[in-house]
Amino acid sequence: MNAHIEPQIISFGGKPAFAVIPWDEYQMLISNRQELDIWFPNDVVKANSRGVSLITAWREHFEMTQAELAAKCEMKQASIARLEKGHAGARRSTLARIAAAMGIMVEQLIE
Repeated sequence: MNAHIEPQIISFGGKPAFAVIPWDEYQMLISNRQELDIWFPNDVVKANSRGVSLITAWREHFEMTQAELAAKCEMKQASIARLEKGHAGARRSTLARIAAAMGIMVEQLIE
């Protein structure tokens, strides 16, 4: 379908309740859903813009110490410190452990 079709708005009680969109647009939206679900709190964004690593920014957002995060990840505190300073390149599997410990997605730790 090449022609753009405006969404159909269905009202309930005088207020918009549903939007009907073309199937191709719906498929595009759900295929990109993971990208749409990535969010960052303002304090994480501000810290990262000051040069703080995303691991540090998120850890501080959750008010965790390096030792607390390390314990949740079953890692050493020194390893967390190295990752936060950027001295060690983090594998995706390591980032996944850290993300899981903080209850966020690994994509939220990738700079």
